[in-house]
Amino acid sequence: MSLSELRVFGRSGTPISPLTLGTMNFGEGTGGASSGAPTGADESIRIIQAALDSGITAVDTADVYSQGESEQVVGRALRGRRDDVFLATKFHGQMSANPAHSGNSRRWIMQAVEGSLRRLQTDRIDLYQAHRPDYNTDVLETITALNDLIRQGKILYYGTSVFTPAQLVEAQWLATTNHLIPPVGNQVPYSMLVRANERDVLPISQQYGLGVLAYGPLAGGWLSGDFVLDAGKPPVRVHSLPGRYDISGPASERKLLASDSLARLADKLEISLVDLAVGFALNHPSISSVIVGPRTEEHLNAYVKAADTLLGETVLDAIDELVPPGTNFVERDAGAIVPSLEYAELRRR
Repeated sequence: MSLSELRVFGRSGTPISPLTLGTMNFGEGTGGASSGAPTGADESIRIIQAALDSGITAVDTADVYSQGESEQVVGRALRGRRDDVFLATKFHGQMSANPAHSGNSRRWIMQAVEGSLRRLQTDRIDLYQAHRPDYNTDVLETITALNDLIRQGKILYYGTSVFTPAQLVEAQWLATTNHLIPPVGNQVPYSMLVRANERDVLPISQQYGLGVLAYGPLAGGWLSGDFVLDAGKPPVRVHSLPGRYDISGPASERKLLASDSLARLADKLEISLVDLAVGFALNHPSISSVIVGPRTEEHLNAYVKAADTLLGETVLDAIDELVPPGTNFVERDAGAIVPSLEYAELRRR
């Protein structure tokens, strides 16, 4: 697989590159990067333009990344190249101190899209995604508002991110029964260490012809090569980010052992762990494109190289032995925890 071999994004018929450039790390404001310092605007623009030059045709961002700065950076970088890019962004996250500036309600969607269009310096968004489910808003309200945006020409398609299997089916059913355009995209975490979506989300996506953008092929850094056991030394990031990379619990200990085993498999194959991780994510038939989030141009080059990795059945079987299909070690790796699991009062009398 190379970047020139485009894949069709679900039933939309739109071809996109097998890698999508994720921009969560771009922009210097708060809320930009999941860990460490975000990449400054000038370097971010250079990375975006280098990504397009390498053959990447899809860019994914969100209004909440660096509180709008990421979208601004993307808008600047795409000047003169906008028509060549499949541009995706997301709404839902809180965009100010006002809690009404968040969620999936019609009222907020209609405000949020105008802000994204302005920051991105474009007249339309190719894929507009609900960043998370909103348990306070009826799904029909959300998809009706998004249908109105399609008819207004402000968005071309819409999709969801980390919706549960039931929510995915509900959105399709509500759209069909109410004569609305249904969601065409689905964004989910997927990697060698985060495989629970193989149980139902990815099969449902195939059933309904959803284009799938898979994020986190390195499992939040666990497959970067840092998490390798070496003479009893703790992984590199454990001390710098103990909340995210805590290995004290039994589930995380198993995750660490699996990460180490996968790194040893990559060594045996004489490829990098990044190559193995990206090659694995690209292999699933449901995946339209894998989102990669470089902080530097060096990171970008590593991802582009990894897109050429082809894994045979023997290697895929070896990965399955180390991390069985359908496995998630830690619940938070699913991207969002459903309220019934997060709040005890919802499951106790």
